[in-house]
Amino acid sequence: MDEASFRETVGGEGPVLVELWAPWCGPCKVMAPSLERATQRYAGRVRLLKINADESAEVVRSLKVYGIPTVIGYAQGKERFRRTGMQAEGDLDGLFAALEAGAPPPKRSLLPQERVFRLSAGALLAVLGAFLGTWLLLPAGAVVMFTGVYDRCPIWQAVSGWLERKTPGD
Repeated sequence: MDEASFRETVGGEGPVLVELWAPWCGPCKVMAPSLERATQRYAGRVRLLKINADESAEVVRSLKVYGIPTVIGYAQGKERFRRTGMQAEGDLDGLFAALEAGAPPPKRSLLPQERVFRLSAGALLAVLGAFLGTWLLLPAGAVVMFTGVYDRCPIWQAVSGWLERKTPGD
């Protein structure tokens, strides 16, 4: 696909979810069945445009895509959101629903295994820091552990919500 036909497709009627993928991409292969099911659920309301990144380098460069899989939501020819990396089926449904409703996309939720991994890695850093006497690893471990629960922290939600509403010049 070239740049002109891409712009024509996303500028057409209705919202379009663009997926940039490649045949050699493992996360793309894992996400494909979920993406197909979501596409079927939103058939006739949100279109899916799959672009092979290897065959459409011009489009990838113009969109400044640096990782795949990447999904980009377009409504009325304008980019509304972008997500890079594998998306869970529930997150894909949320992206389709947001495009259909013309609303901002929902925040990505952490998968349970992501939470466990982040909490375990942070705890390991903190224990190593205490055991080896490298005290800088303690706060690093705490930060990594926090990334596993930040979305459930009411203080973080209040601060991040306030920061998102701030615009330059406020």
